[in-house]
Amino acid sequence: MAATDGEVGHPTSIPALLARNARVYAAQPAWREKEFGIWQVWTWAEGAAEIRAIALGLMALGLERGDHVAVIGRNRPALYWSMIAAQMCGAVPVPLYQDATGDEMTYVLDHCGARFVVCGDQEQADKVIEVQERLHHIDQVVYVDKRGMRKYDHSRMNALADVVAEGKAAHNRFDAELDARIAELNYDSTCVMLYTSGTTGKPKGVVLSNRNIIETSKSSAGFDKLRAGDDVLAYLPMAWVGDFIFSVGQAIWTGFCVNCPESAATMMTDLREIGPTYFFAPPRVFEGQLTQVMIRMEDAGRVKKAMFDHYMKVARRVGPDILDGKQVSLGDRLAYWIGDKLVYGPLKNTLGFSRVRVGYTAGEAIGPEIFDFYRSLGINLKQLYGQTEASVFITQQPDGQVRSDTVGVPSPGVEVRIAENGEVFYRGPGTFVAYYKNAESTASTKDAEGWVATGDAGFFEEKTGHLRIIDRAKDVGKMADGRLFAPKYVENKLKFYPSILEAVVFGNGRDRCTAFINIDLTAVGNWAERNNIAYSSYQELAGHPRVYDMIKAHVEEVNRSVAEDPMLAGCQIHRFLILHKELDADDGEMTRTRKVRRKVIEDKFADLIAALYDGRDSVYTETEVTYEDGRKGAIKATLKLMDVAVAPDASRRVAA
Repeated sequence: MAATDGEVGHPTSIPALLARNARVYAAQPAWREKEFGIWQVWTWAEGAAEIRAIALGLMALGLERGDHVAVIGRNRPALYWSMIAAQMCGAVPVPLYQDATGDEMTYVLDHCGARFVVCGDQEQADKVIEVQERLHHIDQVVYVDKRGMRKYDHSRMNALADVVAEGKAAHNRFDAELDARIAELNYDSTCVMLYTSGTTGKPKGVVLSNRNIIETSKSSAGFDKLRAGDDVLAYLPMAWVGDFIFSVGQAIWTGFCVNCPESAATMMTDLREIGPTYFFAPPRVFEGQLTQVMIRMEDAGRVKKAMFDHYMKVARRVGPDILDGKQVSLGDRLAYWIGDKLVYGPLKNTLGFSRVRVGYTAGEAIGPEIFDFYRSLGINLKQLYGQTEASVFITQQPDGQVRSDTVGVPSPGVEVRIAENGEVFYRGPGTFVAYYKNAESTASTKDAEGWVATGDAGFFEEKTGHLRIIDRAKDVGKMADGRLFAPKYVENKLKFYPSILEAVVFGNGRDRCTAFINIDLTAVGNWAERNNIAYSSYQELAGHPRVYDMIKAHVEEVNRSVAEDPMLAGCQIHRFLILHKELDADDGEMTRTRKVRRKVIEDKFADLIAALYDGRDSVYTETEVTYEDGRKGAIKATLKLMDVAVAPDASRRVAA
């Protein structure tokens, strides 16, 4: 039976919560967008009026209950409004990745049967128009930015501004019908449909209800004491469940303000200007910021570099304890206070983190060294563990119990158990309704009692009750000698180094581990300039002997660290090569959320993997690549393979 307002004590749909905010927080800022260098602001009352006008305009265009409305573009208030407006009409919003290829977009639009598509600009509209030639169920294309759209055929296209104007003009005809549709919405109505990243096959449409989104937003916001005065920066893909929870679910539940940057290129500048109090980023964002910091420090003068190194040692030693309110000596507190004035404070201001009360990272495991770096600065960065199917939150880290090697305790209302084979299962109010048009996958993922298989391997620590995730269950294996193989653990340690952008470790069923390395062109290029190393391309720099020597030193340092963990000491790397190209989503090697597609890589680079294990010093390869304009090409290269030293295994030293 559907939950009612009386049963749960609060509005039971996103549109109903919006109406509440328009009354309670009427004059408070709800959305900001930077356009042409100026921040535009809409209050909750103003935003609610715009959203209602969009809903009326969509109804005038023929939007029906149960229709799917695809939304494509960068983060901007108008697109968030369009998703809420679609819900008001009884339709289902389906955000897509704006950098999706034609085939990826075609699959999602076809699978969900979208009748309406709301696009951010001409680029996205062009993709949809191309798709329309194959998919005939798309009736209307609505676009936000009018630039470049004047000469298009507008028989089935409309500017969002015109849709809004039509909605306002036609409100007398549709007001009653819209109110009736909003009143029909309840806790079991579909709130949004989000597609998985598709690491192992075609993306699946995850159907999430109002109950899933609102209950998850309510409990997670309460967990971290989020409030109406908070600010969040909305810059992650709108198709990703994290963005929907933070920028729609939690924002509408708490009444905090969602800030949209002008573009991806200005994101860091806009981050500094807004100074969010609540911030989320996947590990790759924190890795990228740390890389930029290290590059600047390498370019700094001798005195400044020495001061940075000195006070960062202080920060690493006592910063996390001070952040957690633990006892620290007066001398260390004084040294940290001085470091905050000279180093940590200015650095946090440069990064845009001066006001962050709560920061989160998730999506992929973050390297412990990277995680500890930010906490040492006094930034309350925490890890959460979640999935699209869970409406994000499965576990969270309580304040004062934050560690780099766990993902916390079960989120409020969530139950977690570990199966005999080590796989993590959960159930809770955020558990998804179903996979759209895929009853078989729904049944294999969620059982009759609501337990969902995560596909991840992990265990609970006996003393703390915190969950530790080892790796994807399908990626965890055994070395030939029976020791545990968990590649992600080693890969994250490697990615701590600014010069390493990505790493893929192999070794399941083998006698030793090997690795592919992607260098970070910005960091290594900067290093090359300082060391008078000339290069003309990524490929040439990646193959330079001195770059190989630098990466070898990093790998050997990681081996020494891995050797200290008795459970995972067998995962030390014996040989590696530096790839001649960056792993790319357009080439199918990564998902749009930058998760490695291991099976694709193993198949595509089978010749390179074989060379790592057969003792060769070099290997010739040809690799197909996709250029920005969609053309295909090939990169030819002869790659060097390098041996590295491994450290004595801690468990074997103890045994000896």
